[in-house]
Amino acid sequence: MSQDEAHYPPVDPVQVGLRGRCPRCGEGALFDGLLSVKPKCGVCGLDNAFADAGDGPAVFVIMIIGFLVVGLALWLEVNYSPALWVHLILWIPLSTVLTLVLLRMAKGLLIALQYRNKAAEGTIDRG
Repeated sequence: MSQDEAHYPPVDPVQVGLRGRCPRCGEGALFDGLLSVKPKCGVCGLDNAFADAGDGPAVFVIMIIGFLVVGLALWLEVNYSPALWVHLILWIPLSTVLTLVLLRMAKGLLIALQYRNKAAEGTIDRG
């Protein structure tokens, strides 16, 4: 992670992460497209090389969406017993849309928290 010498007022990592904004200034866009992170902020010039959310956002989203969709599908099946095509029409688009929206928000949140907490790759101090 590069040294940050500029002085910026602190921003709320949850707010900027969920909105997909720069974790340092809160103004510039964090994403270039749907999920790819911009190389640097267009407003403050923050180098986003530190940003590596890994598989964390995907795991959270899979668990949350899976819990919601399976629970709702079971509730619908037990109470109304609809045809299979009703389940397909309802749950596939809902799962897709929720996954795309929540994945972007979760990735932004984890990157903002990485920046705030100065998270970096672990090293072994042998000295």
